[in-house]
Amino acid sequence: MPAPSPTLPPITVSIVSHGQLALIKPLLEQLGHFSGGSVAKVVLTLNIPEPDGVLAGQESGFPVERIENASPKGFGANHNQAFQHCDTPWFLVLNPDIRFDGDVLAPLIAQAAPDAGLLTPRILEPGKSSPEQHREIITPLEIVTRRRPGYARPAVPAWIPGLFMLFRSDAYRQIGGFDERFFMYGEDFDICARTQLAGWKLQVGEDLLARHEAQRASRSSKKHLYWHVTSLLKVWTSGAFWRYRRLKASTR
Repeated sequence: MPAPSPTLPPITVSIVSHGQLALIKPLLEQLGHFSGGSVAKVVLTLNIPEPDGVLAGQESGFPVERIENASPKGFGANHNQAFQHCDTPWFLVLNPDIRFDGDVLAPLIAQAAPDAGLLTPRILEPGKSSPEQHREIITPLEIVTRRRPGYARPAVPAWIPGLFMLFRSDAYRQIGGFDERFFMYGEDFDICARTQLAGWKLQVGEDLLARHEAQRASRSSKKHLYWHVTSLLKVWTSGAFWRYRRLKASTR
């Protein structure tokens, strides 16, 4: 992979569309308006065929490289493929339904610690007045108790969902990116665990906010629910899960 150019903006953004170009259009506009100086390019992966006209005339201030898959790939495989087009020091995995009201990217990088391998702002879900709470290591007990009164939230998250993941490219490269054995929903926890097992920190911009216009298919689709449950089972039987659990227990 070529060395990052010091004259390039620091971030390559990876966005995957599953027939969602209409949803992505305002996201590209917001990235250009608020964070154009930080974005070197966007790698836009069309996971299924879509009409070209949706983004016709789109001017965001940065190039958009399109990848059109011959057949659909999973979440991790798509972003790993996009990373092959990354020659910047930062690689941003971004959901199509993330929205911005200001620049999040430049201040997030500005506050990154030298050992921060994965960064995120706080995420505000629809209808909520405060950001999503930090997440503990995902276990069957944690899933059952997380919404009950008195649940103790961690001061620093053990993992973050794959809505907005800003990776230091060196960290992403070191751990080999996403584990493509996960098709949906488990790869976000897994990559957070492996990033920290490799010695990198997960850092949250507590003063920075992005909005999520949530598309929660798993709550209404039996197929997505099946993928969700089977991915959790893969997480709980993985070596990375148990090593990470021991690591977190040893630091408390």
